[in-house]
Amino acid sequence: MSNPKVMAYRRENGRVGIRNHVVILPLDDLSNAASENVAHNIKGCKALPHAYGRLQFGEDLELFFRTLIGTGSNPNVAAVVVIGIEPEWTGRVVEGIAKTGKPVTGFAIERHGDIKTVEMASRQAKEYVHWASELKREECDLSEIWVSTKCGESDTTSGLASNPTVGNAFEKLVHMGGTCSFGETSEVTGAEDFVKERAKTPEAAKQFTELFDRYAAMIDRNKTDDLSGSQPTKGNIAGGLTTIEEKAFGNIQKIGKTINYEGALDKAVEPTGPGLWYMDSSSAAAEAVTLWAAAGFVAHFFPTGQGNIIGNPIEPVIKLTANPRTADDMAEHIDYDCSAILRGEMTLDQSGDNLIDMLIRTCNGRKTAQEVLGHDEFVLTKLYESA
Repeated sequence: MSNPKVMAYRRENGRVGIRNHVVILPLDDLSNAASENVAHNIKGCKALPHAYGRLQFGEDLELFFRTLIGTGSNPNVAAVVVIGIEPEWTGRVVEGIAKTGKPVTGFAIERHGDIKTVEMASRQAKEYVHWASELKREECDLSEIWVSTKCGESDTTSGLASNPTVGNAFEKLVHMGGTCSFGETSEVTGAEDFVKERAKTPEAAKQFTELFDRYAAMIDRNKTDDLSGSQPTKGNIAGGLTTIEEKAFGNIQKIGKTINYEGALDKAVEPTGPGLWYMDSSSAAAEAVTLWAAAGFVAHFFPTGQGNIIGNPIEPVIKLTANPRTADDMAEHIDYDCSAILRGEMTLDQSGDNLIDMLIRTCNGRKTAQEVLGHDEFVLTKLYESA
């Protein structure tokens, strides 16, 4: 397949984004109100409230910083205002984002209070919105658009048609030099040996095994004999997936048949080159997409069977389904209906092309269903309880 051109934003570090957000990023839960007040004052910016950021430590704290810095660094973001309760951690996030070269300023509420902080941050956000509004899209190769994927509320149609559609699109994107990522560590349980075999190198296989074994050890540590009630979910079971193994083998159809992954990354870690990458992530949709956005991905393919309404404030989520009932009952949430595959009216290759066409349209400015409906779920992953 040729490498189509899209119209996108070239950022200071050379990366390409398909959205142009000015983000108000709270460092911690205490700073949510001030951040939301700034977004209320200044039209054209977006606050990302969340529940964490106080008394975290160790790897949990490192993941927290990695996620916030990665979110602000995402190429879909033009500029960032960071608001925190105290200056040191606020400054750490600002410094991390500043390495991309994009405009970023931090404000600490301590010694100022909410009212003064909101005033100062609002004035800065206003200048950023003026500046960002004059940025122009330019012609870029589709291969420069980083695409991630996970599935949600899967059923039998997922593994038969919508997940393979993503796999077909991923094959074409990777072959044209693109960067793609899959994951959902809990949802490859039962198919982990197959995933290991899809590694491009022994080192990549070792990386995946270490991540999977870490997840399995966490389950064992918490004395959970199985994932009953969680994996598969009640929706999965209603859709005909009765075991985690059935779900896992349907899940991995999203990586196609002809490509192998370059390496396996920890949560919210950016790939080091093009190709297909595994990333450790929760199967909880909002958490997983938040992690991929923090790792630098700018568009997301989300196949759903029974119907999932997830969105993300930074990374547009393109939803597809092969379940004709879902395509009808939840039509407002679906960007692409590929149920024609199951009726024998469309080939998998044609469906993959159709999904890439939807990606191109999204890059060029089409709002996804989640964006139009306002689904901006920003959910951080927390590894353990606070100190």
